[in-house]
Amino acid sequence: MSDLFHLTDFLEPVDPYALSQDNGYKDGQIGKFVDNYVDEFPSLAEADLVLVGCSEERGLHGMDHGNASPDSIRHQFYSLYFWHRDFHIADVGNVKRGATLTDTYAALKTVVTEILNMGKTAVIIGGSHDLTLAQYEAYRDRKTIIEATCIDALIDLTIESPMRNDNFLMEMLTGEPNYIRNYSHLAFQSYLVHPDMLETMDKLRFDCYRLGHIKENMEEMEPVIRNSGMLSVDISALANAFAPANHISPNGLNGEEMCTLTRYAGMSQILNSIGFYGYRVEYDQHMLTAKQIAQMIWYFIDGRYKGKQEAPIQERESFLEFHTSFSEVETTFLQSKRTGRWWMQLPNRNFIACSHNDYMLASSNETPERWLRAQERE
Repeated sequence: MSDLFHLTDFLEPVDPYALSQDNGYKDGQIGKFVDNYVDEFPSLAEADLVLVGCSEERGLHGMDHGNASPDSIRHQFYSLYFWHRDFHIADVGNVKRGATLTDTYAALKTVVTEILNMGKTAVIIGGSHDLTLAQYEAYRDRKTIIEATCIDALIDLTIESPMRNDNFLMEMLTGEPNYIRNYSHLAFQSYLVHPDMLETMDKLRFDCYRLGHIKENMEEMEPVIRNSGMLSVDISALANAFAPANHISPNGLNGEEMCTLTRYAGMSQILNSIGFYGYRVEYDQHMLTAKQIAQMIWYFIDGRYKGKQEAPIQERESFLEFHTSFSEVETTFLQSKRTGRWWMQLPNRNFIACSHNDYMLASSNETPERWLRAQERE
């Protein structure tokens, strides 16, 4: 605890009584189980997941407005019922807003870095989507090479915009030194994205999946997320009907689809940070968007719980092994006996996450697109 005491310089405690509107929580609700930063900083030793809020939005509109978005999400999350009592959640409060946007980035990066250094999973709530940059900086600070994934209706590479929220991906993907092995973008809406932007992403060997493709091939997204170290979610990816606070588009993922994706994220043994950004409480109706995000976090935890059942890839007795060849390439596919998930071996002998469809293609002597893209990045 003493090693983490300095984090209180960057964090403000939460008020659980205000969150419950002085009603407290019923037996079985998450609010009964969370170890909060109220008067004393919580011990993170037993925590599986650490919740941290950040209300910074200057990257979106340049103005230093305070907002209650993190606590609005907390209010809804704490009221949900907890099904995994042996899963431990700590809440370290909200990151203090710095004198400048850069100061807030540095504070959030410091907090997330410490959470990762302890081997815990960080869940960031609130603030504009450019806070993804601070989330990534925690990995760069630790010199950890990762794959990163964003779920967003837009691709934030609009260089001519003065707002960091519109162009933070440029710095994240091209800044030096760079620790991103691969980047995947899920659920972009074609009519909102300049075609030249997609061409640029393809030249960089990054993978972009449009909204329609994901809706038709949801299970194919599981390996994409499973290979990722960090996930950033912008609520703009949700259709307005499922997230009234999203004013970007009437179209998008529905609530169940987004919960499926965050459950995939929870099941990943590699992913150790997830951020939920773009929520503005002043635009919400009946707190439906806050409820949606709370349920997305619930499904992330549910996935995390199930992911604990997975055996390490080295325990070959826990996997079914399939040897096949395509285009004169011999390779091995593994299927988990516990979760049914798939992996395929690359020529460098490393295994990457894949789908049953990849195995079926290889068995038909067709080269899986996922295998090709992985080879291009070698």
